[in-house]
Amino acid sequence: MQPASHPTVILGGGFAGLFTALHLSQQNYFQPIILIEQRDRFSFKPLLYELLSGELHSEQVYPHYQELLTGSRVNFVQDTVQSIDLHQRSVNTASGQSFYYSNLVLALGSKTTYFNTPGAAEHAMPFTSGEQAIALRKHLRHRLHQAIQTTNPERRRLLLTVAIIGAGPAGVELACTLADLLPIWYDELGGDGSEIHIVLVNRSREILKGDVNSSLRCTVQRAMKNRVIPVDFLFDAAVTKITSDGVEYRQNEKTQMLQAGTIAWTAGTAPNPLLMELPVTQNRGRLLVKPTLQLPDFPEVFAAGDCAIDNDNPQPPTAQVAYQQGIAIAQNLKRLRENKPTIPLQIQMRGTLMKLGLNEGVANLFNKLQIKGQPGHLIRQGAYLQLLPNSAHNFKVTSEWLTDELFQRHRAATPMQLGQTPWLSGVATAAAALILATPLVWRAAQPMQFQQNLIWTGVPALLDQLAPPSR
Repeated sequence: MQPASHPTVILGGGFAGLFTALHLSQQNYFQPIILIEQRDRFSFKPLLYELLSGELHSEQVYPHYQELLTGSRVNFVQDTVQSIDLHQRSVNTASGQSFYYSNLVLALGSKTTYFNTPGAAEHAMPFTSGEQAIALRKHLRHRLHQAIQTTNPERRRLLLTVAIIGAGPAGVELACTLADLLPIWYDELGGDGSEIHIVLVNRSREILKGDVNSSLRCTVQRAMKNRVIPVDFLFDAAVTKITSDGVEYRQNEKTQMLQAGTIAWTAGTAPNPLLMELPVTQNRGRLLVKPTLQLPDFPEVFAAGDCAIDNDNPQPPTAQVAYQQGIAIAQNLKRLRENKPTIPLQIQMRGTLMKLGLNEGVANLFNKLQIKGQPGHLIRQGAYLQLLPNSAHNFKVTSEWLTDELFQRHRAATPMQLGQTPWLSGVATAAAALILATPLVWRAAQPMQFQQNLIWTGVPALLDQLAPPSR
């Protein structure tokens, strides 16, 4: 029996938590909704590279929760969760507040783990939030200013070297972005961009090992060699210590040192340690859930995103999966209120997307068709912008981005700086605009046919959020 007087409480404002809250608010769900998150801003993680480079600005991919939730029925509480009592159905926060719930959604995400590497927490810079992306940008700018002012060649080489730990998708995308961006920033200061040194450090010899993007390995390796400056690899290197000016590692049974003025850490994440204290079954810290995303022994509790896993149907911890989980949880919460049985989640994977430098990417559509280069970049950015929360924010940001692309405004670098052909950029942009406009025209002219033919792709639902049809 669910206490009807208590609200539905959602812990964590990442993709799974925020989209659960927004979809609950949009449907006929009369229970109070409380979203508890320790940060005041939502970090759209797939586009943090654009925030770092300046291709997109803070208001677009790092917006305040209060702005995103304006006009909704969601009560936002900025606080840190300290304990969860599943038997008493209560949550306690760092500020001393207690929240009793009728239903709970656990979407606490994951935290950076340094694998007990000495010095990593003090000297390496993680890259998982908007705040960290902005901090890394300031640090890199500072290093470039220091380098241009020094006459000591060894000191300058250290300042201009960036070591990126981890060759998963985050490490690869960050390496490609910086290999294009830093030479341009340094040239603008009067320096020689060819002195920039980007090194990708990995424990094994394979990049993207065990990742959903592993089929893109050859495309990614070619892209890293073709940046403004090529990315160097340091493989089979086990990092043993991080210092203020470098990375100590073991390779071929020898201990060596890579001098670097910036060390970015993308080597791994771990589920929120708070979840380890819960009296439920776990798999490496991730909560085991049923296909409906409910905890087996606590059906009033749902879990999703990085902190949960269905062992019979595991899904990659990506934005598109968390987005669909949020929708599914909202639908099941509504069904519970209506005394209907919950239904299993059916994930529709629509391919993968990766950023491979400024104005360059790859879109692996439905894992069958690879579109690379500038068209791949436009498809990737356009697809992610359609996932932005809040239809008003989504429409505003997408419109700004299309305008910027069409008129080449606010670009982090010009095609000439990147060694690209300007007319190709224009053609690719026009093609992307045409691709994005076609479904809108089709929907307006033949709404029933459009819905019937494309409902399996999810495009009608995305367009309804982006630009609701006129009535």
